[in-house]
Amino acid sequence: MKSHKVPGRARGGWRIAAAGAAVMLTLSGCGGSNSGSGTPNAAPTDKVLHLSFLQDPGQPPDPDIYYAGQGLLLTTNTYEGLLQYKAGVDKAVLEPLLATSWTASPDNKVFTFKLREGVKFHDGTPFTSAAVKASFDRRVAVNQGPAYMVKDVESVTTQGDYDVTVTLKAPNSAFLDYLACPYGPRMLSPEGLKKNAGTDNAQGYLTTHDLGTGPFVLTDAQVGSHYAMAAFPEYWGTKPYFEKVELPVITDVSAQQLQFNNGQVAAILHDLPSSAVQSYLNNKAFTNYSLPTMMSNYVYINPSKGMMTDAKNRNAVMQAIDVDELVKQTYFGRGKKAEQIYPPNMMAAEYGKQSVPHDPSALSAIAATLPADQKAVTIGYDSSNPDNQLISNLIQTELAAAGLTVKVQAYPTSEIYGWVGTDGKSAPEIMTYVGWPDAPSPYTWGHISWDAGGGLNFFGCSSPAVTDALAKGLPADSAPDFSTAGVEAVKTGCWLNVADVNDFMVAQPWLKGVEQAHVVTNPNSLRLNALSVG
Repeated sequence: MKSHKVPGRARGGWRIAAAGAAVMLTLSGCGGSNSGSGTPNAAPTDKVLHLSFLQDPGQPPDPDIYYAGQGLLLTTNTYEGLLQYKAGVDKAVLEPLLATSWTASPDNKVFTFKLREGVKFHDGTPFTSAAVKASFDRRVAVNQGPAYMVKDVESVTTQGDYDVTVTLKAPNSAFLDYLACPYGPRMLSPEGLKKNAGTDNAQGYLTTHDLGTGPFVLTDAQVGSHYAMAAFPEYWGTKPYFEKVELPVITDVSAQQLQFNNGQVAAILHDLPSSAVQSYLNNKAFTNYSLPTMMSNYVYINPSKGMMTDAKNRNAVMQAIDVDELVKQTYFGRGKKAEQIYPPNMMAAEYGKQSVPHDPSALSAIAATLPADQKAVTIGYDSSNPDNQLISNLIQTELAAAGLTVKVQAYPTSEIYGWVGTDGKSAPEIMTYVGWPDAPSPYTWGHISWDAGGGLNFFGCSSPAVTDALAKGLPADSAPDFSTAGVEAVKTGCWLNVADVNDFMVAQPWLKGVEQAHVVTNPNSLRLNALSVG
């Protein structure tokens, strides 16, 4: 999503986060022919790409503050880090970006980087090693959600303009993942930071401007209304085909689809409800894509309320949920039943196995012995997510059949994150929630989700066995230890991974390069300089 307490806050509100692929979700594009319902819309000739946000990004497009979902399109196209993940594949594969090569010490404590020459920031400042320390320092000083990624940096030393060494206070096998991930430290112009520092480390300036090196420059940021970018003429890499990107905020999903269907919008990149997915799967006038991600739809159970204080009861509730039916009715064409407690494409298939057989009889037996007030439970969901409203309603029916009295309630994202670090009494007994990792390290996901202080651990459920296994696995990136942490997390009865969710996108048939522009770690987003007209 998504991490502030040493990975903390995450998701759209905020979100979180490498290696082997677990469940292989293949890249697939289909449709796009000139047949079928509707008349294909003509490609633009003015080199302006029209997209949209369904909700306002919710936070300034400042890479040291931004921690949400939809606005990744802004931050990842205006800013660049030292490393990135390869596009167009279903694994998290590190590749160079502003660093052309790197090494890590055997204990994952000292990292050296050779930097790219000939790069300019958008304010005209040349990119050199001075930017690395300035950018890391600024992230720590701002101290927002993503700050944890550089808080353990002990020193940044330069060897001339194009060589830099980063030393950590303790070994961390996830550090390179932090540098490459969509919420990782971006390089900002040291001169621009000084010039526009104000009293808030340039936070005010970076609300409506940028100081990055990316292929696009932020040209407009009107909260709740409209955002825009323009191609950076001195960009060092592949020059964008599109010279401008227009991003109005269209808060009504039907209005967004109408504009797309009429050709006013080139693509819809996120948050299409199930009903719309079905309609576009059947409509050959448009191209649809179901692209691999690290997104998962989870059920969370609150261990601090009513019958859920007993782990036996929590596990019985999990077993009463018919996961196959939930996935069938909600994620056709864009997801599959989860087999692991970790998000997809993070660990090899043999690790972190989630074995929760569907058997409502245990819950029925428990419910028959409970007093009426103990049978009443609420299922909450993020009000911005129509899929989780559907899933919550389906779970309501299944749990009611087992003898519980169940209601479904929507909560705004801000309220959901307000439960983190509380006693859980104001939260519902159950919640359905879509999340993804900040960075594709199993440690990052496990720590944020399952450790007591984690920013995605909404209900504060934890287990010493989970915490110990995560800490043991971190120095050397030990998959067996991370797997143990996941298995122990399942035992708590606090988490169930329902579905591995793809990015379902629809585009006009003339928009080319969508698959090649998509990154498995970066949901709801594309690398816009890879797009063109064809």
